[in-house]
Amino acid sequence: MSVLQVARGVAWRTLHVIVTTPSLLLPGMLFPLFFFTAFAGGLSQVREVPGFDYAGDYTSFQFVFVLLQSAAFGGVFTGFGIARDFEGGFGKRLLLASPNRLGILLGYALAALGRWGITAAVLTAVALAVGMDVGGGPVDLVGLYTLALLVNVAALLWASGIALRFRTIQVGPLMQMPVFLLLFFAPVYVPLALLTGWIETVARYNPITYVLEAGRGFMSGAPTEVALAFAAGLGLITVFVVWALRGLRSAEAAG
Repeated sequence: MSVLQVARGVAWRTLHVIVTTPSLLLPGMLFPLFFFTAFAGGLSQVREVPGFDYAGDYTSFQFVFVLLQSAAFGGVFTGFGIARDFEGGFGKRLLLASPNRLGILLGYALAALGRWGITAAVLTAVALAVGMDVGGGPVDLVGLYTLALLVNVAALLWASGIALRFRTIQVGPLMQMPVFLLLFFAPVYVPLALLTGWIETVARYNPITYVLEAGRGFMSGAPTEVALAFAAGLGLITVFVVWALRGLRSAEAAG
């Protein structure tokens, strides 16, 4: 089988299992919806803080963060599925049956994108239904969702590297916690300029900060930090591709 044939098979099976199993599909969908409701609704008065210079409304400000969060956790939750496949023995059979093992990793990446696509569609529909202000045009929105796609792929590659090394769902927290911390050490509630102290220092060195700032710029129709954001996203993918491929070799060596 070719790489693409293996990838299609792995992606179809993974998506089929996710879509037909509510306990796998719903957490990844309800988690970002909960955060969107809590942040955009419960914290809307933060918009009145002096110096809060974002051009759009607070709903759109928080939507961008939650969209990126949903993309990241769509990748991580797919990593859980990889670990589950190997723990149950399917992953080992998949390695034996697939001469082009890069297709396995590509298939899981396609499944992560498909999984996130469902969540993103629901999240976007909910945000528009509650009157979210969209200041950006079609090109801006393509830029926003492309950044989210890069975050999804990077998170999947990180999680798959962990899953392929340990091959057990018990390492789920190890996949999830670094991603969670990276997201929440970015400027979640206010723009970067309003952060102070150690959190401001950490945020400035956090690559997700620039992806988030650029995404909010796209949403408001005032793009900013675009080159830096795409460089950060592609840089994370480059690093984690190596991490994931080494994890795949570890799984192959383990038999």
